[in-house]
Amino acid sequence: MADFFSTGPGIALIIVAQCLAVIGFVMISLLFLVYGDRKIWAAVQMRRGPNVVGAFGLLQSVADALKYVVKEVVVPAGADKPVFFLAPMTSFVLAMIAWAVIPFNDTWVLSDINVAILYVFAVSSLEVYGVIMGGWASNSKYPFLGSLRSAAQMISYEVSIGLIIIGVILSTGSMNFGDIVRAQDGAYGFFSWYWLPHLPMVALFFISALAETNRPPFDLPEAESELVAGYQVEYSATPFLLFMAGEYIAIFLMCALMSLLFFGGWLSPIPGLPDGALWMVAKMSFFFFMFAMIKAITPRYRYDQLMRIGWKVFLPLSLAWVVIVAFFAQYGAFGGAYARWAVGG
Repeated sequence: MADFFSTGPGIALIIVAQCLAVIGFVMISLLFLVYGDRKIWAAVQMRRGPNVVGAFGLLQSVADALKYVVKEVVVPAGADKPVFFLAPMTSFVLAMIAWAVIPFNDTWVLSDINVAILYVFAVSSLEVYGVIMGGWASNSKYPFLGSLRSAAQMISYEVSIGLIIIGVILSTGSMNFGDIVRAQDGAYGFFSWYWLPHLPMVALFFISALAETNRPPFDLPEAESELVAGYQVEYSATPFLLFMAGEYIAIFLMCALMSLLFFGGWLSPIPGLPDGALWMVAKMSFFFFMFAMIKAITPRYRYDQLMRIGWKVFLPLSLAWVVIVAFFAQYGAFGGAYARWAVGG
């Protein structure tokens, strides 16, 4: 049996099994993310939320998914059918394949490549095409306006996210997520992580992630008040489900990136406690809780305010931070907190 797994078919079988394991984790997590999002929102508004299907309403997301699957797919008259159906599949697939380079523990990664950050940034940049295709193919002005909003918004905040990540790369000397986490493995536990030296950028990254994934208060591409649900208003049944799944998977990916880049990934916050994948999942869950709370307690921004923040505030600050980090790393400021190349590179 061991000889079989060293052959071509055996290696292919292992790769397929690993891919299915990652997909299974993300899809099962998706059900609980939707449930948690609704429960947190309900708690803030002092109501029950999902509580009927299954114990404590835990199977409500499964029931909703089945409802979308069995419903009739309605295609608007005059829509470009191939592009109309390709758009939600594009959003879902691109959100899913980004997980190929996300490590959950030391060596627990599907593809341990040296340019993992570049891969994630490239894939996430392509996700805007699914939204644009969906808005254009619907043959309606409201979805089209929503898709244009999304394109401008995602491009604007990708610039800030990219510059913030460059600061982490400068500190580590590597674009591999495993190296970045290992560079944060210090004697001080929680205080050895990158959140402390890169503290100003943690808040900017979190807010940019909200805008990048079209989450409130930056959900202008699908704002019901002026666009009747925006780029996805003409979608129903399974295509709509794919759009929603892709959006939540992208949100969970941002939670994973925050955990890896600034909060030590799978590292234990307390020296002496064992590291492991449970710490990674716990950190991702915490950041998703923060995403849900922001959705529940903040009012929606106007579109001009959103773009002004992105280009006139976040872009100059993140660009200045790259210069500051480069200076600190070059001259070993603060005891080498910004230059950990020997550990991470």
